[in-house]
Amino acid sequence: MSKKVVEVKTLKIGKYVVLGGEASKITSLSTSSPGKHGAAKARLEAVGIFDGQKRSIVKPVDTKIDIPIIDKRVGQVLSIMGTDVQLMDMENYETLELPIPEEIKDQIVEGAEVDYITALGNMKIMRVK
Repeated sequence: MSKKVVEVKTLKIGKYVVLGGEASKITSLSTSSPGKHGAAKARLEAVGIFDGQKRSIVKPVDTKIDIPIIDKRVGQVLSIMGTDVQLMDMENYETLELPIPEEIKDQIVEGAEVDYITALGNMKIMRVK
């Protein structure tokens, strides 16, 4: 569970944030100007990387929020087993078993190199090289 803490005002669209215990990519971010006696608020909408679920929050801009440490890696496909794929990490030669995402199912072949990410204990294949 590697993550760091930053203030909401430092976030940008396209960056990642932890919402509901899930790593999510920010799709929209808007801030309201502060009122006479109130603090500025930020409305944040994000989509989960691993589950695809939309999440939104409204928080003051000076509130602290968790940011996941996302590790992007390269692996080689060893074998395809139905809806899962067995791949080997190209740095430490560790063997992993991950589900094949629907959008790249027809592109994955044995011996191909793929990019995958690791965040908060979850892994996902992102694209075929």
